[in-house]
Amino acid sequence: MELAIVNITGKDTGKKVTLNDSIFKIEPNDHAIYLDVKQYLANKRQGTHKSKERAEIAGSTRKIKRQKGTGTARAGSIKSPVFRGGGRVFGPKPRDYSFKLNKKVKQLARKSALAYKANNDNIKVLEEFNFEVPKTQEFIQLRNNLEVADKKMLLVLSEQNKNIYLSSRNLQDVKVVTISELTTYDIMNATVLLFVENSIEPLHKMFRI
Repeated sequence: MELAIVNITGKDTGKKVTLNDSIFKIEPNDHAIYLDVKQYLANKRQGTHKSKERAEIAGSTRKIKRQKGTGTARAGSIKSPVFRGGGRVFGPKPRDYSFKLNKKVKQLARKSALAYKANNDNIKVLEEFNFEVPKTQEFIQLRNNLEVADKKMLLVLSEQNKNIYLSSRNLQDVKVVTISELTTYDIMNATVLLFVENSIEPLHKMFRI
């Protein structure tokens, strides 16, 4: 498929770029997307949650009332889970939520996510640009020119650019990544996907095309 390349003012440059059909025109695999997004979110979890069980609670170990004759249930410890301030039953413990996912499944998931964006015409290609200094207002103007100011935007660069990153950092609905950082979650989370012109070739290479 071919897309017109626009500049930062939103005008057509007259140039076009060819996006490989083996990436952007495949039949999307929803289950692969689900697995990749699930792994991404699982890997972000710290897993440091912890609650104290009755053996870890600080408190007296004396029997708090006699065994019989009170008319109520037996109670042997103030640290019992049935009492306020007692230990928790089956509470959370520190654990690792990460899990393994095959590289081919992850690759299929990214292709499927890109295919969804292409099918919905939510991909734009920008002419290569740079900011002389970090300036959020210039990035806001860029979004207005491209008519994506009210959409969640993912800008994909071929390599890190400090000025562009710093210019977008304070904007809530904007994320700037390089090709090597591109994830299925970021693609699906964005409404519109913006590729800088020189990032298309590295994208094809990433999928060994």
